Amino acid sequence: MISEYLRSIIRCPECRGTLQGASQGLLCSACGRRYDGSSREFVDLRPHTGYDERTKYLDAELHADARHEHVSPPLLGSKIRNDMLREYLSPCPDDAVIDLGCGSGRALLWNRDWHARLVGVDVSPYFAEEARGKIDLLLGDLRRLPFADATFTKAYSLDVLEHLSPDALKQMLAEAARVLAPGGQLFVYTHVRKNAPIAKGLRWINAVARRLDRAGLIDLRQEHLRKSDHLNPLADIPELRRVAADAGFRIVRIRYYTPLVGGFVENILMRMAERHMARRAAKRLAPRVTGDGVDRVAIKEARTSAKAQIARSRSTRAVLEALTAAMKLDLLLFGSIESGPFFALLEKSPTRG
Repeated sequence: MISEYLRSIIRCPECRGTLQGASQGLLCSACGRRYDGSSREFVDLRPHTGYDERTKYLDAELHADARHEHVSPPLLGSKIRNDMLREYLSPCPDDAVIDLGCGSGRALLWNRDWHARLVGVDVSPYFAEEARGKIDLLLGDLRRLPFADATFTKAYSLDVLEHLSPDALKQMLAEAARVLAPGGQLFVYTHVRKNAPIAKGLRWINAVARRLDRAGLIDLRQEHLRKSDHLNPLADIPELRRVAADAGFRIVRIRYYTPLVGGFVENILMRMAERHMARRAAKRLAPRVTGDGVDRVAIKEARTSAKAQIARSRSTRAVLEALTAAMKLDLLLFGSIESGPFFALLEKSPTRG
C-alpha cells in the first residue's frame, strides 16, 4: 500500500531531499536522483550507492517454500516474539511506528489494532499479499533510511541484527536513532554470541535435529539457508550496551530467551510434521513434476497446506496454541538468566536530536 501519509514522510535516501512524483517514478528535488515508481504496492527507495555486504534474503532460493506469500496468525515462536513486542513497545494511536526489516510484513498485520501509523521497510521485496494491500511498505536499506529526522516515535526490529556486520549494525542503530524522535523507543529481538550454561540443552536439541535430518526424518535445508548469513556482531550484553549507547540509546528493559522447550517444538516436532506433509505432497506431484523440482514444489505445497489447515481446523489451532503456551515456560523459567537470545527495549535520549 502507498498512502498519502507514506508519500508525505519519505525522503531521498542519498541526500534526504524531498521527493516529487515524476513520469518515470520519484524525483529528488535536491540531488536530482530518480527512484522507481512502477509498483502500486510499495515504494522502492533503496539507495543508489551500493554496499559490499549483501543479505541472502535477497535470493529467490531462500523464499522457495513461499512462507512469505500469506500471513497466518502468530503461533509458536512468532507468537512469543509478538507478545513481547506488544508488552514492551505498546504503541498508542498517536504513535508513528516503523518495522525495521519487516520481511513479509506479518508483524505489522498482526498489530494493526494498535491503530498507530505503521510503516514497514525491508531490503527484500518478498512482502505478503495481505501486507501489500493493507500496510505502507517500502524497499530500503536500514543503513540509509529514506526518512527525515525524528519521523517516528517508536520502532522495532525482529530477527535482523544478527544478520549485520559490526559496522552495519552501528550504521543501522545510528539511522534508527536519527529517524526516532527524542525519547523514542526501539524494541529488538536478536542474540549475542555469549550463551549461558543452560544453552547446552539447546545445542543438544539441535544435535538431535541434525541426526534426524541426516536420517531423512526432517528437512533443515531452508533453515540452514536462513541462518547462512548470520554474522552475529555482538559478543555479549556489555557490548550491546556500549554499541547502543554510541548510537544514542540506553537499554531500559531486557529479558532473555533460551528456547529449550521452544527448540524441541520448532526444531524437531514441527520439522517432523512438515517433512511428513512434504512427502505426501511429493507423492501427489510425482506424475506431474520430475527431478529435483518435485522436492522444491512439495516443500512449498506442504507450507501452503499447513497454513490452510491452521485456518480451517480448530483442533490444529488448539494443538498449536497448547504448544505455544508450553514454549512460554522458557521465558518464565529462564528469562532472568543472561544468555544469548534476548528481547530489549532501547530508548533514545530525550535531549538528543
